[in-house]
Amino acid sequence: MNTISSSTLAANGQPHAQQQQSHTQQQPQQLSAFKRNPAQHRKSVFIIGVAGGTASGKTTVCDLIMQRLHDQCVVMLSQDSFYRGLTPDEKNNVQGYNFDHPDAFDTTLLLDCITRLKNRLPVEVPEYDFTTHARASTSTHVTPADVVIIEGILVLHMEDVRNECHMKIFVDTDDDVRLARRIQRDVAARGRDVAGVIEQYTRFVKPAFDQFVAPSRRHADVIIPWQRGDNLVAIDLITDNIRSKLQQPDLLRIYPNLHVIPSNFQIRGMHTLVRDRDTGTEDFVFYADRLLRLVVEHGLGMLPFREKAVVTPTEEIYTGVEFSKKLCGVSVIRSGESMENALRDCCKGIKLGKILVHRVGDRVEDSEAQSDCIIYERLPLDIADRYVLLMDPILGTGSSASRAIRVLLDKGVQEQHIIFLTLIAAPEGVHTVCKRYPGIQVVTSEIDECIDGNYRVSPGVGDFGNRYFGTAGV
Repeated sequence: MNTISSSTLAANGQPHAQQQQSHTQQQPQQLSAFKRNPAQHRKSVFIIGVAGGTASGKTTVCDLIMQRLHDQCVVMLSQDSFYRGLTPDEKNNVQGYNFDHPDAFDTTLLLDCITRLKNRLPVEVPEYDFTTHARASTSTHVTPADVVIIEGILVLHMEDVRNECHMKIFVDTDDDVRLARRIQRDVAARGRDVAGVIEQYTRFVKPAFDQFVAPSRRHADVIIPWQRGDNLVAIDLITDNIRSKLQQPDLLRIYPNLHVIPSNFQIRGMHTLVRDRDTGTEDFVFYADRLLRLVVEHGLGMLPFREKAVVTPTEEIYTGVEFSKKLCGVSVIRSGESMENALRDCCKGIKLGKILVHRVGDRVEDSEAQSDCIIYERLPLDIADRYVLLMDPILGTGSSASRAIRVLLDKGVQEQHIIFLTLIAAPEGVHTVCKRYPGIQVVTSEIDECIDGNYRVSPGVGDFGNRYFGTAGV
């Protein structure tokens, strides 16, 4: 979580170097893939959640972001549009009704609208009449867009809504400022009197803020101090950050825990060799080892570190860093064992563990529901205290990876202490692992097009284990 002042921005994602590849490098592959299945390669919708207390300035922040994204297709949904209509009894006692409680909203309808917009479908957004406390007979037609902004007091409190957001923003404003703005707004636009607004604020609004809204700050990627509405530098920096995400490849912009190692012609050349069906075992192992070491080193670079000063042979002080020593590697048998040598080369004397997953099914839709089972595990006794590099060179449906991750979590390993290393990943597997385990970092060298009808990564590399260990046809 980061707080943005008028001079600082820190956000979850970091730009990846592979974005800098030339357009000529990427265009032929993207074009051929698009011709095969244009719907599959359509850009995902980027969803931003903006929360904060009542009258904190959420709508103003959203409007300013939309203005600065004028060259993008952006729409905004207000949580206020999804108040449910009051029952006759609730209308008769409207002064005692809490409009700031989660139960006051039709969350199911809000999620349905979000789902339709994610699928590039138009939606009819209800209009709520705050004077009659009922939905109007008219609705607002909202067309699909590249960016959807959802604003409301409970956007970050409601887990189902929060989980749909790729960027989460909290607008932070002092209580006195919010009360003054609410009085001005409700008297001018909602037909209330000052005494009624203050009574409602004291009875419902402030307690609901303390119970539901304020605690949701912890879910925010960015917190914007917004007192006088003049933190425009923060808006500009957030907008620049959004633009950088929109320019990233599809999966990278929606999963901040996904990392693709920077590509170059050397890496593309090695991928060409290991993917070529005519490459022999000796050459396959040689170039696969080179690629695997790059993935391992990139993963090691994500470990926490602390500053360390050493004395050089010239009697000078060099201030560098020291990485965590509580580390181990775990390979998913048997293809994952091909990555052990790369890890040993980088980390002398590192402890290694193994997990064998017996795959029964290959359904992409819900890999957690599959009956894959763990039939063997050998892990360090103190693994719960370690950072774990989980290794499997091919991430397909994500089924085996999910089962292996579950073993580590059941052993007490913290999700944030797991780095999953893979050479090639399919989008289906990325979705499965990154969405289900957002605290885990996933590192790969390339993302392929899809899982084909036979549940193989396409274009893929074939059976990695057979090719690496020379057991094809055995």
